[in-house]
This record gives sequence, C-alpha cells and structure tokens, in this order.
Amino acid sequence: MSNLSTKADDILRCARTLIVRGGYNSFSYADISTVVGIRKASIHHHFPGKSDLVRTLVAQYREEAEAGIADLERNVADPLGQLRAYVGYWESCIADASHPFCVCALLASEIQVLPETVALEVRTHFRRLSDWLTSVLERGAAAGRLSLAGTARDNAEMFMATVHGAMLSARAYGDATTFGAITHPLLERMVA
Repeated sequence: MSNLSTKADDILRCARTLIVRGGYNSFSYADISTVVGIRKASIHHHFPGKSDLVRTLVAQYREEAEAGIADLERNVADPLGQLRAYVGYWESCIADASHPFCVCALLASEIQVLPETVALEVRTHFRRLSDWLTSVLERGAAAGRLSLAGTARDNAEMFMATVHGAMLSARAYGDATTFGAITHPLLERMVA
C-alpha cells in the first residue's frame, strides 16, 4: 500500500473519531492536520472539500456495515440469533468504547445541515439496514421464532430506532449498561 493511500486512511480514521465525538460541524481540516500530522493542503489533495471527506467516510462505513451483516448472515443461521448478535456487536462497542456510536445515526441527527451528497449516503445506510432487518424479521416470523406486532418493516424501523436511541441514552447517561437495559427487553418481547 502506498503512503498516499495510508494518509487518506489516516485522514478518514481521524474524521470518523471527530464526527463520533461531536458531529459534522465540530471539526475542521485544521483539527485533522494536527492529529494526523500533515498539512491542510495535503488533506485537500485527498479530499478537496469536507463534504467529499465525509461522503467518502460514510460510504466506507456503509461498506463495513454491509460486510459485517454478510458475515453475520454466514455465521448465524437463526434470525433471533442474528438480531441478538447485531445488538451484541453494538453493546460490545459501547462497553469498550471502540465504536461507541453509529456514525450514520449521529449524522442523521444533523441531516438538515449536511451537504446533500453526505445526506444521501446517510439515508442509503438507513435504507439498507432497514431492508436487512425487515428480511431478518420476516424470516424469523415465518419460522415461528419471532412474534411481530404489525408488519416486518414497521418492526424493523422500531428495532433500528430503539438500537440507535439506546446508543444515545448510553451516551447521555455515561453508562454503557444503559444500552443493554433498553435493547434486551425489546429482543425478549419479539421472541415467539
């Protein structure tokens, strides 16, 4: 791997950390320059504008999420097990602070002030996550493993909102256990 791509990766990692800490408008190229140890002009070489940087970051994040879901699909056959593994992933990330918040959830809270190219990537993330959750819930209900009140799509949206809301609550309370206290009862209510 060349030094140029390594620097671009460093810039993306730094931007991700800064976004999770404070959102889209909480950082500048000067902040990244200080952390990564490169000139602002070098950042502009890789990402001409902030919207280019964050759009690339969200697209990369979506790819990582989709790869994680594909792994989950390969390794966990049971739909209820898939939901538990998904919640477990976030519970671990919040507990060890490795990825304490979904980048797209945080950016969604700022959707009205995001450049349209970034907002489109964020919306795409949510649509794909909702599609996957809907399919898991449909399979789980058809197999008699899950009990749904309403449509699978409605339940997928509720599940997704609960998981992201639990992240927010854990952050607000400064208590990682809050996430599980919110998400575990939801999972148990869905068991057939």
